[in-house]
Amino acid sequence: MGALVQPALLMLLWHSVWPLDIPLEIRQPPSIIKQSMKEHIVDPKDTMVIECEAKGNPHPIFSWRRNGKYFNVARDPHTSMRRRSGTLDIYARNNPEVYEAEYQCIASNQYGSAYSHKIRLQLYRAPVWPREIVEPVVISAGSPLVLSCDTPTGPPKPETYWMTSCSYARPFNWPIQTAFPTMRAVRQDRRVSMGLNGDLYFSNVLFNDSASDFCCSARFPYKNAIQQKMPVVVKVLTTRAVVEAAPTWLSPMGSSSSVLVLLGEELLLECIAAGVPTPLITWTKDGYDLPVIHRMKIKNFNKMVQIPKATFEDAGEYMCTATNKISYIQHTITVMVKAAPFWLEKPENLVLAPEESGNLVCRADGVPRPTISWFINGEPIEDATPQSNRRVSGDTLTLSSVAAINTAVYQCNVSNPYGYLLANAFVNVLHATPRILGVRDEHIKVVEGRRTFLDCRYFGSPVPDLRWSKYGQGNLEGNRFKVHSNGTLEIRRTQIEDQGTYICVVSNIAGRDESQVRIEVKEPTFIMKRPQNMKVIRGSDVRLECDVKADATTPVTTTWMKDTNTVTLGWRISLDESNLVITNVNRGDAGIYTCVIKSELDQISASARLMVMDYPDPPTKLELSDPYERSVRLSWVPGDSNFSPITEYLVQYDDDDWLPGKWKNLSTYPGSLNSVILHLIPFTYYEFRVIAINEIGPSRPSRPSMRFQTSGAPPDVIPKNVKGVGTWRNNMEISWEPLRYREWNGPHLKYLVWWRRRDSREEWKNATTKWLKYYIYDADTFTPYELKVQAVNDFGLGPESPIVIGYSGEDRPVGVPQNLRVSDIQSTQVTVHWDPVVESSIMGQLKEYKIYYWRDSSQLRWLRVNRAMMSQVFEDIGPEPSGVLTELTPYSNYKMYIVVANSRYEGPPSNNVHFSTPEGVPSAPTSFRIQQRHLDTIYVDWDLPAEPNGIITGYSLKYQTVNATRGEELKVEEFLANVTSFSLRRYDRYTRYRFSLAARTRLGLGEWYTEESPHYTTEIYAQDQVDISTKGWFIGIMCAVALIVVMLLIVCFIKRSRGGKYPVREKKDISLEPVDDIDQEGSFDYRSLERITRVTSLAYPRWEEERGLQRGPPARESVMKRTESDDSLVDYGDIGGDIPFNEDGSFIGQYTAQRRDVRDLDFGGSLELHSPMNAIYSLA
Repeated sequence: MGALVQPALLMLLWHSVWPLDIPLEIRQPPSIIKQSMKEHIVDPKDTMVIECEAKGNPHPIFSWRRNGKYFNVARDPHTSMRRRSGTLDIYARNNPEVYEAEYQCIASNQYGSAYSHKIRLQLYRAPVWPREIVEPVVISAGSPLVLSCDTPTGPPKPETYWMTSCSYARPFNWPIQTAFPTMRAVRQDRRVSMGLNGDLYFSNVLFNDSASDFCCSARFPYKNAIQQKMPVVVKVLTTRAVVEAAPTWLSPMGSSSSVLVLLGEELLLECIAAGVPTPLITWTKDGYDLPVIHRMKIKNFNKMVQIPKATFEDAGEYMCTATNKISYIQHTITVMVKAAPFWLEKPENLVLAPEESGNLVCRADGVPRPTISWFINGEPIEDATPQSNRRVSGDTLTLSSVAAINTAVYQCNVSNPYGYLLANAFVNVLHATPRILGVRDEHIKVVEGRRTFLDCRYFGSPVPDLRWSKYGQGNLEGNRFKVHSNGTLEIRRTQIEDQGTYICVVSNIAGRDESQVRIEVKEPTFIMKRPQNMKVIRGSDVRLECDVKADATTPVTTTWMKDTNTVTLGWRISLDESNLVITNVNRGDAGIYTCVIKSELDQISASARLMVMDYPDPPTKLELSDPYERSVRLSWVPGDSNFSPITEYLVQYDDDDWLPGKWKNLSTYPGSLNSVILHLIPFTYYEFRVIAINEIGPSRPSRPSMRFQTSGAPPDVIPKNVKGVGTWRNNMEISWEPLRYREWNGPHLKYLVWWRRRDSREEWKNATTKWLKYYIYDADTFTPYELKVQAVNDFGLGPESPIVIGYSGEDRPVGVPQNLRVSDIQSTQVTVHWDPVVESSIMGQLKEYKIYYWRDSSQLRWLRVNRAMMSQVFEDIGPEPSGVLTELTPYSNYKMYIVVANSRYEGPPSNNVHFSTPEGVPSAPTSFRIQQRHLDTIYVDWDLPAEPNGIITGYSLKYQTVNATRGEELKVEEFLANVTSFSLRRYDRYTRYRFSLAARTRLGLGEWYTEESPHYTTEIYAQDQVDISTKGWFIGIMCAVALIVVMLLIVCFIKRSRGGKYPVREKKDISLEPVDDIDQEGSFDYRSLERITRVTSLAYPRWEEERGLQRGPPARESVMKRTESDDSLVDYGDIGGDIPFNEDGSFIGQYTAQRRDVRDLDFGGSLELHSPMNAIYSLA
């Protein structure tokens, strides 16, 4: 029995960790509570401070070690230790390097010694680049270049930047020299980039790289100081052509390298290559495409892989490949991930009663796996006095049946080649009666529905038992009650019935202690309606609402805050109950408004942002700098955004010399910029202005910048749509689209035209012209030429256009397709074949073969046909061309011939070929009629189909009732070819029928024609079918119409007899004066026809008149001829015939003349002739 009881007793006494705070009035070993970092950087110009704070009872005594040896602070004149602290103050401005060492703080009292980690003190030294004379770098265009930075070492490591325009000199004669250089960051791209070591790499240099100098700048984070290296000037030697080069590595060198990174540190891999064209970098890992995950970034134009926190999964072989059109190279980077020691379980302080047992666990990991060392009061445990109840097993130190002698501070040191960890944990063996720490017998008020925490911090050794009860009854645990290890009682979702007195009792073998807490539960405070974010325009009214509901016994106060200040009420700002009202808001009212509801129990708040929006103020102080032939830098000072962030800037320009003030939009830029590079056109005057834009709208334009002109340059636009077309058989017209004026880039634009025969060894011929066409003469028929055009101005030649092929003129083909024949003749189509013509006889480029065909007659002799000619085009389809003529009419005789065509002409026709199409099925019968001659009979008749397509052998008629309820079956009647009618007896007067009729030939039935009978219902309708000409009402209407027509005729004749004389004038040698077609007396002047004839037969076409081509005046003889014939009546009669006249002087021939038919005149549109007879005929 005793053997069984003893293990159980040991389990009850076993404690691994004492989680509660130990009151400082209880004796205890020291604990380090504050210390400097392991890598401690200080400025020797200031007091160098190394922190070390500790607690314990009695208060600990501090000492220091330097480089592993005891450091006597009292005897060092430049060092002092602060009172009741271990913090060192070092004053050593004259010789601070002596104190650059490794320090360790020791805090001791009679119960043990605690050690800080080792603190490496490093001195911050101001970085200074050596003053050196940097010679200009001279290099050929296309070669790689590396500009070294060699930044001063830290600590800490500086941040590197590369800038241009670092010196005071300008790359050209700028009119205003400023006092400071206009530095700007080097624009990095695939060709130019900065490496991890801070050097600037050029994969290949261009001539533009010599426009300015380069300098390396470094920012040192400790003092935020910036240092600049002496600038270096790059001079690029230009050559006729840059030689293409295969890729080579600039960084790293060779074909392979390795990188070691610690777990959790930043992993950076880079590959930079040289070559022409600039190589493209791609990455793979372990033979597969690099998986881009959320914690990995590909930066620096694919040249760098960045992983902010490396993990073991990032280890492997990374391969970067540099590729251009010449070749490719590869580099393998082996990444190894190691890990400094890191905690898995850190040892904690133990408070044990005599005869209790406990563990100190020091569990850590790392790569490689770290070693664990135990110390007692700073002394290796192996060298300490052996104790029978102390046992070390790997990462666990076990103490069994402890006594006061086991009280000490234990250190655990975990280390591997990449770092170490040091932890202090004391074991305090004591016997203490239970005590409750903190306030006793509290009375608290809580809010319903929220969590309530009742504190009962306690201490005792051995560990006391804790019990919570309400009114001293029962044990509160479970459901909504939870007792935490530090003695706190948590009540979840506090309810009204939870009011009362709660008692906390702690006890152990040494005694007991208790405390009471009385709680009172109140209703919670709610904000029923919260204020909302608002965007308002200046001058409007705002109401911020904040409706509150609170406990009736708990008074609340409402306070409004603007940002961090209390809102001051006045005539514009007032309170309506708990709501804030602001009238006529202005810019100063913008901010974050918070409604604060406070009671004695809780405080709640709700915030809303008020934004008073207005147009932004215009930018100011526009300045131009860094002018080049195609760009200039524009800078400005942003105006006030007026509480609506500026989203973008609109830069406008005025380049019109003749009409200034016509501003055009150049480009928009993000609202975060206030200095941009404008891309311009050479040889142009500019003025600029800037407009700021926010959500409300645009600001007023800024004041214009000073007037600025870009220098000239050769054209950089290629003439478009270059083509060569022959306009005659022995020439070629070379044409192109002109450059716009803004694309000239300089004065006196011309075009340089190049041509030569294709597939010949002759040299290029050229000519310069200012026109948009150039003609080549004495060319062979349809000869291919290579053509190109480039623009030229006073500054040089522009780029050449791509070479295009043009052909000289085509002639009429002389070849005739032979052996035109047909096969596979069907009723509606036929296959035609012919032999191709010789290519040389086409006299141009073969465009197509064209077959002309027409329906000559029908095989039914009585049927008249349309003999209109049709055509069908066939592309060149190989050495044995053929095609299919479709949409033919069956049972017809056809004729056809074929021609070959080039782009301009058709060749001579071949011989006519005859063929006949066989029978087909007919079209639908025509004139299908349905009549009801009697109430009980329906009569149908029809005519022959419009296209019989063969010999009609009969008809098929299908009919079926439509509205009958008994569902009569479909009936079919067959008729001979000479039968074209059918009668049907109806069942009753209301039955309707649907008829379908089709004609038949030997090949079968043709198209069906379907129609339904009308809706015959009553006898009245049948009687209405009688001829209406016998009805009285119809006869009366016709008589009235006839009477009205007679009256109108009489009126017209009377009006004509009063003034209808035709004006016959004697011939004169002057042209007629223009008169209206109808004169004042109402007579019609037929001279208007001649005027119309003269208008429509101008001396040159109308389109030439619109083009504004100038022509000389017509000859006087032609004018006189037309003038003399104005009154000639011969034009209206037969040649040499007599012209009969009426009694009133008009001539009869005006309606019967054959000399000139009005229908033969070309009036260019419709012409309506007006005469009294036309009106009479229209009424009749």
